[in-house]
Amino acid sequence: MTDLAKPPVFVLVRPQLGENIGKAARAMLNFGLTEMRLVAPRDGWPNPSAGPSAAGADIVLDQAKVFKTTAEAVADCTNIYATTVRKRGDAKPVVSPEEAAAEIIVHPGRSAFLFGREASGLDIQDVAMARAILTVPINPDFGSLNLAQAIILCAYEWSKTQALAQPTLEEQLPPAPQADLDGLIHHFGQLLEPKGYFLPDSRADATKRTLRNVLTKPRWNHLEIRTLRGVLSSLGRQDRN
Repeated sequence: MTDLAKPPVFVLVRPQLGENIGKAARAMLNFGLTEMRLVAPRDGWPNPSAGPSAAGADIVLDQAKVFKTTAEAVADCTNIYATTVRKRGDAKPVVSPEEAAAEIIVHPGRSAFLFGREASGLDIQDVAMARAILTVPINPDFGSLNLAQAIILCAYEWSKTQALAQPTLEEQLPPAPQADLDGLIHHFGQLLEPKGYFLPDSRADATKRTLRNVLTKPRWNHLEIRTLRGVLSSLGRQDRN
């Protein structure tokens, strides 16, 4: 990330519930963003209800700055995006979160995303300060996103420009050695041969090649091959009375 590509500021304009501020902080930190600014939060700040909802994103809440007006909150910003639905007659350009993220990384200066209060969104005066309107395609019959959802859409697109590491639950095991795979294929052959699977003899070689191709394709790891060998061994035993 260059000096020109500073992370965007997330500005919550007159947020109403501490729980929602906490959820917003959690959404931001999920994607490596920490700078939150609050404009005239209804219940004051700090708000004890925000902490539990942040689920550990305390760094965002602890560093949050409070401003009396939106103008003060974005005074040092040069690229401001108002997250709202475009109103008829509004001449501002309309961008998606992805387009906004692409602009931020090439334009100098600080950038800010404005998010309105939960019940009614941004006021006209707030939108007027923005360079562009940021919106997403949404169901016209149900266009209600909560604050954290809106923040995730913007934060995720920003994170894609920063090459954050993809978390994984566990490392994928490597494919088993060829000897293990050959043992599995041989085991199949031992069980299938007495059943006449490879008849007629004229087709036996082709059938065995096809079986090998089928069993080679999945790239089994050693645990999977061990499991399959156990299944075959069970099938090869006589049924229990």
